[in-house]
Amino acid sequence: MFVGVPIETNALGLTFSVGKVWKGKATNPFTFHSSIYRTRPENPGRESFIDSCALLFEIGKQYLIYADVENGKPFVSKCSRTRLLENASEDFVELDRLVPRAKSHAVDVRLVTDEPEAVLAILAKKKANEPVNESDWQRVFQSEGYVRLKARETSLKRSFEDADFKTFMLSTQLSERAPALQETLNRWKRANINGAARLALAYLPKSALIKAKIYPVIKPRDNSFVFDVKNDPAIFLYIDPTTTPEKFENTLAHELHHIGYSSSCPSKKASDEIAKLPANAQTVINWIGAFGEGFAMLAAAGGPDKHPHAVSDIEDRTRWDRDVANFNPDLKKVEQFFLGILENKLVGDEVQKLAFSFFGIQGPWYTVGWKMSVVIENAYGRSKLIECFCDQRKLLATYNQAAAKYNRRSNAPLALWSEAMLKEIRPQAINR
Repeated sequence: MFVGVPIETNALGLTFSVGKVWKGKATNPFTFHSSIYRTRPENPGRESFIDSCALLFEIGKQYLIYADVENGKPFVSKCSRTRLLENASEDFVELDRLVPRAKSHAVDVRLVTDEPEAVLAILAKKKANEPVNESDWQRVFQSEGYVRLKARETSLKRSFEDADFKTFMLSTQLSERAPALQETLNRWKRANINGAARLALAYLPKSALIKAKIYPVIKPRDNSFVFDVKNDPAIFLYIDPTTTPEKFENTLAHELHHIGYSSSCPSKKASDEIAKLPANAQTVINWIGAFGEGFAMLAAAGGPDKHPHAVSDIEDRTRWDRDVANFNPDLKKVEQFFLGILENKLVGDEVQKLAFSFFGIQGPWYTVGWKMSVVIENAYGRSKLIECFCDQRKLLATYNQAAAKYNRRSNAPLALWSEAMLKEIRPQAINR
């Protein structure tokens, strides 16, 4: 039982992009083999299964699929409860109630490629001078990746119209990039996604769950991002032909770490205690959480002895090395930001504006966060580091303790956080 979108017919059969799965092992993509369906010439873009009660599927539509197996091959028919997803709301709720998704598995990550496959199909038709019909457009606009991308942009109050996206797809520039985009998508499909998830999981509490859908997307803007982390976690990755499979897996591990972190941290006890602090102290603790970008860099690299940009190009690696060398002054810049909040000198939009400036390409939230994480892990071990990030009140004080040890044997001492700031946010006792 799963949500599926018919995306293409090929020599094997009718292929579905798989979304949510309640029961069974519906791999993504999932193919019903050719002996089970046939093309209906009188209905272009539609396929039907040869069965005593044959069911008609339309490319690009979302369906709730109730599949069975006959003679070792999966099949489905309209005699089952299979139907368009838009007509299956009652089934959806009941399946969630009766067949809860297993929580015993810490990793449940799926690659959903229906949006780029639909876009590339249009570009292929355009190159072959074949007409692009309405069903081709609807395959894009009804793909799971496109629907969720549109939902994300709309939630940010950004314009995202089908007509504008159609113009983008028909652009000469995109057509010229089609072969490289197809090759990149094929490479990404072969990536070790579960391996990336395991890297992330190694730097998370044992209770963490990494459940997410990964959407490689062809779109006008070249950004990548996480969306709807609390309800149905999604990672959107802009398809960039310059991104190697290794860099793709590294980026995935970074983003999956964020998702796993949100499933398990902070603890309820820590959250309840933080909620009792003054509002400005809560704001500081919230922004200390932004050092999680550096924590995720460490996790994605695979350990403190691995360069976080080992699989990046020389330009990115050089920039990172230069910025990490600026660790001490950057730490003090962030400290002034925290003190400004605690002393009520920074409020409202001023806080947001300055905090976001520390993201940059990979600014202090990344570099200072990574360096602090490495110092803590080297001094006290990974478990202590995870504990500190799951209760951000402990992070800066624990770093100070670890850095003090480091400084006693180093000719290049690391900057420390001021005691005046730490006393405003630390718990009554720091676990050692």
